[in-house]
Amino acid sequence: MTPNKSPWWWVPTLYFAEGLPYVTVMTLTVILYKNMGMSNTDVALYSGWLYLPWVIKPLWSPLVDMFSTKRRWIILMQFLIALGLAGVALTLPMSSFFTWSLACFYMVAFFSATHDIAADGFYILALDTHGQSLFVGIRSTFYRIATVAAQGGVVVVAGLLEKHLESVSDAWSTVFMGMSLFFFLISFYHWWVLPVPAADRAGCGGVSRKATLSEFFNIFKRFFMKPGIVQAIMFMLLYRLPEAMLVKLINPFLLDSAAAGGLGMSTEQVGITYGTVGIIGLTLGGIIGGIVVARGGLGNWLKPMAWSMSLTCLTFLYLSMMPDSSLLTVNICVFVEQFGYGFGFTAYMLYLIYFVEGPDATAHYSICTGFMALGMMLPGMAAGWIQEQIGYPMFFGLTIACCAFTIGMASIIKINPSFGKK
Repeated sequence: MTPNKSPWWWVPTLYFAEGLPYVTVMTLTVILYKNMGMSNTDVALYSGWLYLPWVIKPLWSPLVDMFSTKRRWIILMQFLIALGLAGVALTLPMSSFFTWSLACFYMVAFFSATHDIAADGFYILALDTHGQSLFVGIRSTFYRIATVAAQGGVVVVAGLLEKHLESVSDAWSTVFMGMSLFFFLISFYHWWVLPVPAADRAGCGGVSRKATLSEFFNIFKRFFMKPGIVQAIMFMLLYRLPEAMLVKLINPFLLDSAAAGGLGMSTEQVGITYGTVGIIGLTLGGIIGGIVVARGGLGNWLKPMAWSMSLTCLTFLYLSMMPDSSLLTVNICVFVEQFGYGFGFTAYMLYLIYFVEGPDATAHYSICTGFMALGMMLPGMAAGWIQEQIGYPMFFGLTIACCAFTIGMASIIKINPSFGKK
């Protein structure tokens, strides 16, 4: 254990380790189960339930403060994530793979959500204000790198192994065993490299557990008494409705055969198109969104960002009606849609920051992220069944109709026009 290591030793690896299991649970499960022959209904429904730990994580976040240190929570959760991923690898070759692998994924989701709580808290305790500002871009960058590594690199490797091993279950079992080994190693690495901040101790800084629980409930009470709470919750749940419907069906659409209405892409092509090109578009959209808000203010850019998130959904409607599109066209469409989503999502995240301003900002932001996850979870669970009833073209048409909620929510909320402006 080396408490005086530079943050460069642990901030990048900590946030890479935070992003990887989230993307694994949210995205890789969809591709895995689709390749294993599951229906879109089952894929969307059961993978949608995996959002639940992120929806309810504010409910157990006080436990991370009350028991042990955040440093120990981080190391323990990474070790347990390794065990959960190993469980996935071992259960995939079984005849009852779906039940047992899904149970392992639920454990990984719970451990990952708990790891998020501990890691974000540890970041604040281990760095002073200057250090937090200095490394905030670094942590975001490595979280995004984890997204590319999982949705892009891991999927491409899985696709190549599928061809080499001629077995989907063996290929993905090998991939998840490799990821498990990574988390075993990273947990030991962080045991050695993470600092030991004096402020990182159990018991909420000497405050009694009874007082902590009392304050916990008061925080929720103050949150639901904030002015404009009804409009704010509606915004959190409905602004991303089109993307919540779309995200669970993008990979199945890319993978499905032309006879099933899809584009018939291979697993490695999906890894490159959605997991790499798409993530680049998403990242650039977010960066440019931040720049324009800094210049013009969120109030002035909220509606254009809502329209951006809405209109780019048309790209998938186009692809569903033109199944013979070239790979270049598919990549351009995915890039445009993800760019528009990243640009529009900037408004969402900044509105959450605006809404939670005040003495309880950190705790209230955590509650908002629960509503954010719920807004993605519920529509996503139903999306697969809806698509199988009406087909891909009408389903993507429905996501366009849902854009009315995005634009409507951007119209009902009140916000200081200059918020976010430099």
